[in-house]
Amino acid sequence: MNPQITTPAVPGMSHTDFDANSGPTPPVLFGVLLEFSTSDDLVIATRKAKAAGYNLMDTFTPYPVGDAADALGYTKSEMGPIMFIGGLTGAFSGFLMEYWCNTYGYPLNVGGRPYFSWPSFIPITFEMMVLTTALTGLFALLGLCGLPRLHHPLFNSKTFDRASKDRFFLCLEAEDPKYKADPTGTLAFLKDLHALSVEEVME
Repeated sequence: MNPQITTPAVPGMSHTDFDANSGPTPPVLFGVLLEFSTSDDLVIATRKAKAAGYNLMDTFTPYPVGDAADALGYTKSEMGPIMFIGGLTGAFSGFLMEYWCNTYGYPLNVGGRPYFSWPSFIPITFEMMVLTTALTGLFALLGLCGLPRLHHPLFNSKTFDRASKDRFFLCLEAEDPKYKADPTGTLAFLKDLHALSVEEVME
C-alpha cells in the first residue's frame, strides 16, 4: 500500500485566502520527507534515489548509519584538508613570530646562544599548530554544517520528532534540479520507495 502524501496546512488560512496581489504569500516548499522504520529501508531508498539522479537530499537517523552516508555519495570529509591547512598556518605563524622576536624585535644574547636558535622555537611552534588546528576544525565544522541555526524547516514536521528516537528519514529538497523539472513524477517515484509516510515540508 503506497503512503499518502500529506501537505501541512497553514493554520487559520485556506487556499482561497491566497491572492497574488494583496493576500499573504503562500508557503514555500522546502522538500519531501520520507519516513522509514529501519536503517536498511532508508539505505535502500537512498540508493534508489541516488541512482535515479536525485542529488540534493539528506538522511536523518537516531544513530550513525555509515551505509546511508555512502549511499548519499559522501566518500570523504572536507575536515581533514581544512584542519591540515589550519595546522600548517599556525605552525608557520608561531615559528615566524619566534624568529622575528628573537632575531629582530628583541634580540637577546643568552649565554652566547645565536639569535636564530631554532630548537628553542619547537615548543611554541607545536603549541600554535595544535591551537590553530583545533580552532580551524571547530569553526569549519560549524560553517559546513550551517550552524548555528535555531530553526530548520524539518522542525515543522510532527513525524520528524522521532528522528532522534526510533525513525529514519530521507529528505529530498525541492531545489534538486530533477525534482524541479518534474515534481509530479518525483512524488510518484518517492511513493514507490515503500516509506511509512511521505510528507511535503514547507519553509
